[in-house]
Amino acid sequence: MRDNIDLKYYEERLKERLEAIIASQESQKKEGGAPVELDQGRVGRLTRMDAMQQQAMSQAAARLTDLERQRIQSALGRMQSGDYGYCIICDEEIAEGRLAFDPSILTCITCAKEKEI
Repeated sequence: MRDNIDLKYYEERLKERLEAIIASQESQKKEGGAPVELDQGRVGRLTRMDAMQQQAMSQAAARLTDLERQRIQSALGRMQSGDYGYCIICDEEIAEGRLAFDPSILTCITCAKEKEI
């Protein structure tokens, strides 16, 4: 376990963000993701196309939010096991500046750059 970083600080940030994500997902479920109506008598073609585009963008945003939620839950799990702050690929320490930017980050900068290539 890393002693040179403030785990409490990162844990609080992760939990706050997780709560915000869960609240956002709950409100989106209440609003509903009903399919776009295709009744041509009620809605014009451009309006339907716009509604379908908005729905697709909303679904993509929901997928990204769900991935973030999974990363946060994984980071909290790594905190419990003592693996937080270490790269999941090379097992080296992740720079504190990188963790400060995104506490749910999984890899060090070296492995992240190699993964992009």
